[in-house]
Amino acid sequence: MKKLLEVREFDKISCNPDFKTEYAYLPEPVFRDLEEFIHAFAGDEEYADALEFLKIGFRRNVGDIISANNYVGLIQMQNGYQIQVLPKIDFGSDPDIKNEETKRVFLRMLRTMKDFPSKVFNDANLKMDRMTLYEIFINMYLQEVRNLVKHGIKSSYISREDNLGFYKGKLVVNEHLKRNAAHGERFYVQYDEYLVDRAENRLVKATLLKLQSITSSAENHKEIRQLLTAFEMVRPSINHQKNFSRVVIDRNTKDYDMLMRWSRVFLLNKSFTTFSGGTNARALLFPMEKVFESYVAKQLKKTFADLDWDISCQDKGYYLFDSPRQFALRPDIVITREDGSKIILDTKWKILVDKPRINYGIAQADMYQMYAYAKKYDTSEIWLLYPVNPEMRDHQDITFDSDDGVHVRVFFVDVANIEESLSDLRVRLL
Repeated sequence: MKKLLEVREFDKISCNPDFKTEYAYLPEPVFRDLEEFIHAFAGDEEYADALEFLKIGFRRNVGDIISANNYVGLIQMQNGYQIQVLPKIDFGSDPDIKNEETKRVFLRMLRTMKDFPSKVFNDANLKMDRMTLYEIFINMYLQEVRNLVKHGIKSSYISREDNLGFYKGKLVVNEHLKRNAAHGERFYVQYDEYLVDRAENRLVKATLLKLQSITSSAENHKEIRQLLTAFEMVRPSINHQKNFSRVVIDRNTKDYDMLMRWSRVFLLNKSFTTFSGGTNARALLFPMEKVFESYVAKQLKKTFADLDWDISCQDKGYYLFDSPRQFALRPDIVITREDGSKIILDTKWKILVDKPRINYGIAQADMYQMYAYAKKYDTSEIWLLYPVNPEMRDHQDITFDSDDGVHVRVFFVDVANIEESLSDLRVRLL
């Protein structure tokens, strides 16, 4: 049985073998396990409801359907089956059939997120078409470990107790009397040794051993084997929670910062989101709305770096109502020019359609939000940023004007060519 199903956002999954050419297909037992996973999901109010992530529906003559929305990443079922959801990125004339470029772009997007643990990752030599996201994340971790080993794994003074044939440290009187009444040549002592066998290294070794047992990549397996030689004098962590509680990231242990975040993911089956499934699956999931916002903001700062403009992300300070101060306004990006004039940009990870009659699929609530931004920030320059898709590529400009001076413009970001795309936006804002 094939153990991996790779789909893109908004694809639909069926367990009906008669419709394999129209829908992504899962064998019925795995399909039902996925349904269980959806129902078991617990979310935080900050994020979309679980049913907004994987929607369960029904199609006549087809049967039950599951569609993937809003979140991308990997779900690992207990039976070993993996469902990998990739973002829907438009590459113009290149369909990216093997999803190689989709993964590369997605990883670039992920690495702009503040909490995503990756600094030294290099994907140049990875065979993206053959590796799942989970294997790529394993490779990210291994590159972080390689960087640590290069700089030198840290040692610390560790308290030890032992019954020795010579005296060192401090005599533990009670134990000495109990054990050595008939052995005057021995001393039960407590002493400190400068060792690499510390909590951080134990967690790294435990993570390497776990990844060694689950990776299916020959490249990752070889790298793990080589890295483990650097941890020969370290005992692997057994009580992970206890060891994590002993980790302190400071000036001397900054090389462990990223590694400890990854180790929590791998050892404790954590995700980068607040979602947590039941015991039947684990998930590494990312909200594309947040990923897109982070990617655009980071690249926008690069694009405008030579201008003396202030760029603020998730701007705070304005409320819809001032007495009392309630309903905080949080535009994704606020640009303030040298003359003090402001531009509001809000990113929306949504596929628009070329249908003016339904406002191209723009949500009415989003427009109310943009109008509130315009009034509170005292600006007429409001931009809605959507990812480009084949239907809207090279579309004529879309603008909405009110009779009181509010102008909302739509701009399509070419995610696959973001530098060029945002350079075009820069020209429009100058």
